[in-house]
Amino acid sequence: MMGFIWFWLVAVMIVGYVVLDGFDLGVGVLHLFLVRTEAERKAALASIGPVWDGNEVWLLAGGGTLYFAFPLLYASAFSGFYLPLMIVLWLLILRGISLELRNHVEVGVWRALLDGVFGLASVLLTIFFGAALANVLRGVPLQADGYFFLPLWTNWQPGVQPGILDWYTVIGGLVALVALTLHGALWLTIKVSGDLAQRARRIVTPLWLVLAALTVVSLVATIAVRPASLYNYFNYPFTFVVPAGVIASLAGIWLLNRKAQPVKAFLCSCLYLFFMLAGACWGLYPTLLPATTGADRNITLQNAISGPHTLAVGLVWWSFGMALAACYIVFVYSKFRGKVDLSSAGH
Repeated sequence: MMGFIWFWLVAVMIVGYVVLDGFDLGVGVLHLFLVRTEAERKAALASIGPVWDGNEVWLLAGGGTLYFAFPLLYASAFSGFYLPLMIVLWLLILRGISLELRNHVEVGVWRALLDGVFGLASVLLTIFFGAALANVLRGVPLQADGYFFLPLWTNWQPGVQPGILDWYTVIGGLVALVALTLHGALWLTIKVSGDLAQRARRIVTPLWLVLAALTVVSLVATIAVRPASLYNYFNYPFTFVVPAGVIASLAGIWLLNRKAQPVKAFLCSCLYLFFMLAGACWGLYPTLLPATTGADRNITLQNAISGPHTLAVGLVWWSFGMALAACYIVFVYSKFRGKVDLSSAGH
């Protein structure tokens, strides 16, 4: 029972990070081509300025929870994925530096450079996060001792000895890039006004069309690469509500954006990300990290979970910590509610 609970608690923290920091990353991607004037750039950054660093804490908290509940998975994944983790770490650092420094530098060329770094780091982070999830769904070449190594790429095929990047993980990266860019565009329609808000709303439609196509492609590709991801759905048919939720949330984004209801459209985008990630987790359960070298080497709940006393005590402290985090989120998002002023880039 504890294994089931902690599996979904970790999943909830991952979903929380993707939903909350996802629009930050999406705004960063849009910062490359949607904004046109300095006032619009400041407004776009001000829309995420009060919350972006708090949103990223969910990534750290998720990693800490993973270490606490599933130490074998943490040890194996964080060593095998060492190269992409270092890339992600540097991208997070560069993104944070560019966000913090651009308003303290009055030289135009440096400000343009920092804007470019912010946008490029955001693009690469979305792609790497999507590819990371695809790597987990596809599986990794786990050895008998529970460890593995992945080069950045091999022959671009998801075989027994794959690389971090292959045709399947690239699809995952593209899904994340488009989904989070759409998420960011919907956030901007809520937080900014004027021409920038109108352009953000108009770009939702083409992004939605691409996302709908990529969602279908990613589903077919996942079934082809890992047919076992369907087992739980057929064993528990009521869980087909998850893919139905993906379809319904996509439809909601389309309809509500056309009706100029940005808050509801944004909430549908949150639901889309939730259902996509929940569906991926359910397709894995009870496996935590599949092995391409044989199912007997899979890292599962049974062989990765901590002791029962540790998990019981941890559940108490986790609940306390999450209650504090929930209060913080409510306070910050209510404190900085409303639209950003384009002229002063303030709330």
